[in-house]
Amino acid sequence: MACFLVPGTLGVITTALRKKVPKKWHVNWLNTMLWGGVVALAVEHIAHQEVVPFPPFLTAMENPADIPIMLHEMAAIGGAMSICIVFVWFVMVAISSMMEEKASMAIRHEV
Repeated sequence: MACFLVPGTLGVITTALRKKVPKKWHVNWLNTMLWGGVVALAVEHIAHQEVVPFPPFLTAMENPADIPIMLHEMAAIGGAMSICIVFVWFVMVAISSMMEEKASMAIRHEV
């Protein structure tokens, strides 16, 4: 229903703070993964008519009884997706850092 709003919110935050994050953390990778996931999920939700172009925009909000279900989905699915994306980004940054370190050591040994 609205699980894409959680990584979307995280994407807004990381995009707003991207200039304050050190370059070695490659926050642009995180932003790309977050926004790519948000767009893909939004398209899927639009295709299934869970998101519509008129208020209240989320069909789950038409019936107040569905709002707790929507909030649970946002927390469970959206939260899990966000955690997975951040974890994969963290692993990518760690691998990149190790590769850069290895390359700089190789250059030092050549000199």
